[in-house]
Amino acid sequence: MKTKIKLRTLRFPLFWWKFTQIRTIYMQHTSEQYDDIINSCRDLFSKKMKDYGSAWRILRLPSLTDQIYIKAQRIRSLQENEVRKVDEGEKSEFIGIINYAIMALIQLEKGVAQEPDLSSEEAINLYDKHIGITKSLMEKKNHDYGEAWRDMRISSLTDLIIQKLLRVKQIEDNKGKTLVSEGIEANYQDIINYSVFALIHMNESDD
Repeated sequence: MKTKIKLRTLRFPLFWWKFTQIRTIYMQHTSEQYDDIINSCRDLFSKKMKDYGSAWRILRLPSLTDQIYIKAQRIRSLQENEVRKVDEGEKSEFIGIINYAIMALIQLEKGVAQEPDLSSEEAINLYDKHIGITKSLMEKKNHDYGEAWRDMRISSLTDLIIQKLLRVKQIEDNKGKTLVSEGIEANYQDIINYSVFALIHMNESDD
């Protein structure tokens, strides 16, 4: 009996070590996939900055929220359309959601401008700053929840994005005041991360 107990005692640390090693590998893979998605979004953001400058700096937060909401609803409509062809439209809309949400985070930090006031370099630096914070949040939640998002459908992630947007719209209507819920910034960060997860799912289904 003592021998059996000793063997079980030895096996558990070995099992836990293997489990943590596998989880670390998965989380590293997620980090790399996340960076690939964001690099594509960042590249598009940079190109649009060169074409249009920082005209988006005049947009108030409700305007950006509405733009994101329109894109999320379009994705949902595409998902519910039984005769649609593949998900080309969805990908571009998710990328748009990510970039608009980052613009919103920049507006939260700097306030709304009366006219374009950021160079491409300044805008990209702010983009990198906020995506770094948002990715860090994703990694912390991934550690706590064990990558539960991988078991979610893209349609479910879309619904969560719309839910977050409805919360943001309500907070905006309340002039930014909340009693117990998280603020606008945290909701935008979650919207970015859900959109990245959806794009990761799409890329994996393409492989």
